[in-house]
Parts: sequence; C-alpha cells; structure tokens
Amino acid sequence: MKWLEKYENHAYALMRIVTGLMFSFHGVQKIFGFLSEFQPPAGSQMWFGGMIELVCGLAVMLGFRTRAAAFLASGTMAVAYFQFHWKFQMGPAFFPAVNRGELAALYSFVFLLIAARGAGLWSLDKNS
Repeated sequence: MKWLEKYENHAYALMRIVTGLMFSFHGVQKIFGFLSEFQPPAGSQMWFGGMIELVCGLAVMLGFRTRAAAFLASGTMAVAYFQFHWKFQMGPAFFPAVNRGELAALYSFVFLLIAARGAGLWSLDKNS
C-alpha cells in the first residue's frame, strides 16, 4: 500500500475540511435550531459550545487560524465528553459506545491532531 503515501497530504486536507464542515453543522443546529428540535438559550453553556462548533468548524474547514481553532475545538469536545457523556461514572457508562460519547471523544482527538499538524494543503493559513 506504499502507493498511497503520495496522497497523504491530500487525504489529510480532505479530513480537515470534512471534519470542519461537519463540526460547524453541529453549531448551526445549536445556534439556529436548523434541523433540530432543540435550541439552547442564548448565553448558556451549550449555546457557547454551539458558537465554538460553528466558528472553529468553519475556521478549520477553511484552514484559517487552524491550530488555534482546532485546539479550542479539541478542548471543547473533551469537556463535552467528560461533562455530558461519561460524567465520571464507572461500570458500563465508562465506555463511549454506551454513554453515547463516541463522536465527542473522536472529535477531540481528531482536532488535537489538526492542532498539532496545522492546516496543510488547500488552506488560508500561509505557514502551517
């Protein structure tokens, strides 16, 4: 599978773009109530989370201030996982597949990778 190595930077850029797009959509759902039955009150913790999802998701997607946006998104998803999913419960609730925190945990680590690596190809950042 060595032939895939020449596409590594392109695959990374696509991962960054798609991840940012999907993350920003969660923010659109929270902030504007788009395709959602729930819209948190403005100024609430979930509303601020939605703003971070929207703004950081778009920044990561566009490759603009990518490292900072991805780091903030990573931390936000870590907080979401611990506070809203795991809640420091033991037993079966410890596992992301049970506590429904898989997406938050995965986003946290993907954004951590993006923060460490930078924007890469097809981005607005110059030296990332």
